[in-house]
Amino acid sequence: MTDSPTTSRRALVTGATGYIGSRLVPRLLDEGWQVRVLTRSADKVAGRAWRDRVDVVEGDAASPDTLARALADVDVAYYFLHSMDGQGNFVERDRELAQTFGRCAADAGVGRIVYLSGLHPHDGELSDHLASRVEVGDILLASGVPTAVLQAAVILGSGSASFEMLRHLTTRLPAMITPKWLDNRIQPIAVRDVLHLLVAAADLPPEQNRTFDIGGPDVLTYREMINRFARIAGLRPRLIVSVPVLTPYLASQWVGLVTPVPTGVAKPLVGSLLHEVVCTERDIDDLVGSPPQGYLDYDRAVADALAGDGVDPRPEPGTADPARITAADPDWAGGRRPRGQS
Repeated sequence: MTDSPTTSRRALVTGATGYIGSRLVPRLLDEGWQVRVLTRSADKVAGRAWRDRVDVVEGDAASPDTLARALADVDVAYYFLHSMDGQGNFVERDRELAQTFGRCAADAGVGRIVYLSGLHPHDGELSDHLASRVEVGDILLASGVPTAVLQAAVILGSGSASFEMLRHLTTRLPAMITPKWLDNRIQPIAVRDVLHLLVAAADLPPEQNRTFDIGGPDVLTYREMINRFARIAGLRPRLIVSVPVLTPYLASQWVGLVTPVPTGVAKPLVGSLLHEVVCTERDIDDLVGSPPQGYLDYDRAVADALAGDGVDPRPEPGTADPARITAADPDWAGGRRPRGQS
């Protein structure tokens, strides 16, 4: 990416106070992009270090009028919106939100949409959460705007809901009874590498309208992730006993009890662990290039997250603010997510 073409280009970032969005904004600014953010309340970005460097559009992402203002003269729109709030009808709400966004992006002549979705198997029944994420990606791909759907599993970084769930389960429980699907394989990825790919995806050729699997170099079970986390954090090895009767509902209630991740957010995260989530292709590396220093392995990504990622101080175990924890995802507040975005 060169300075000359980038400086005249504008990116819209939705979910800009969420875990990924708040980290992507400064990365785009550093790359020379003009950045616009869409937020329900401008007060929510008032304290951000980058506030004075971005254009803020205030309004509801479900409103075509708001989207028309937000998407005007935009070259790439980053879609980090969904309703992972534990409330009802989230599938329908996410479907309608994606349909409206896709239509408005096409009407505005947006050059590309980039959406961060969930890595998932290509056969078998998916959890409601993953199935909805897949549907949103399909809707955006059918919008008429070239779309890149980046599909990630567990994102390793302080503040990510999936990482905080791993951190708190490992830190608080020297012994635990877990579901048998804790031995399913997962391909986690460092947040640093996710941000690299999100920025680079803006320069994909216009004919690229498809999904891309993204993941780090390690394929691990969740059991292995817990044990390696414990070792990196200087903890004793964890005793993990798997049982076949712990349902996703009961597991999410348990996660909500022992971690700061509310049950409404824990449920889709736990549901995602029902599946093996491993990359089946790495085509995006051929098209935009892998991170300059290569992909971080699991141990290095966890160590970096424990040390703080340089964007926000890491929350100490037991003190994470639930209003700042997100999945690979947009943000939510107090376990309740307003329609559209925060």
